[in-house]
Amino acid sequence: MSVEVTNETVWQLDSKVFSELGLWVMDQMRVSTQSDLTILFVDPDPIAHLHERWMNLEGPTDVMSFPMDELRPGDGKTTMEGVLGDIVICPWVAAQQAAAAGHSTMQEMMLLTIHGTLHLLGYDHVTPEQERQMFALQRQLLLTFMAVRESSIGSAQLPAGAGDALAVYDAEHAAHGVGK
Repeated sequence: MSVEVTNETVWQLDSKVFSELGLWVMDQMRVSTQSDLTILFVDPDPIAHLHERWMNLEGPTDVMSFPMDELRPGDGKTTMEGVLGDIVICPWVAAQQAAAAGHSTMQEMMLLTIHGTLHLLGYDHVTPEQERQMFALQRQLLLTFMAVRESSIGSAQLPAGAGDALAVYDAEHAAHGVGK
């Protein structure tokens, strides 16, 4: 059983929270905690490359999911087991979304972790009905995790003096005539 969390950014965040969240969501969705999940935090440039390569869309995005064994939620009698997949999150984009939504960057990244996990489990939000179902489930999972967690959830912070990597990305790509 593993939820591997790797932070390739300057953001200071508690990897343990994301590991526990991944395990908890897998348990709630009846996916075996013997399954593997990877959560990777990256800067704008790497996620922009993934976004263009896999989605044919330019610019950084908040979260991307890469399923492996195409597991689905268990049915209560059966617990699915295997390699769930990888989730890639950009804290810079998450911070912008958090500010717009009026909550913390940490809460946004936790929501994106759940969102990514649900995508790995086959959920999508292409139609309005799918969006309603998926977004309601991810909100319920986040609120329940925060309510049952015994220890406090820290914050995600940039070290003092850290530059804005998203602004740098935008400036570099504007200079090359590439739109966001």
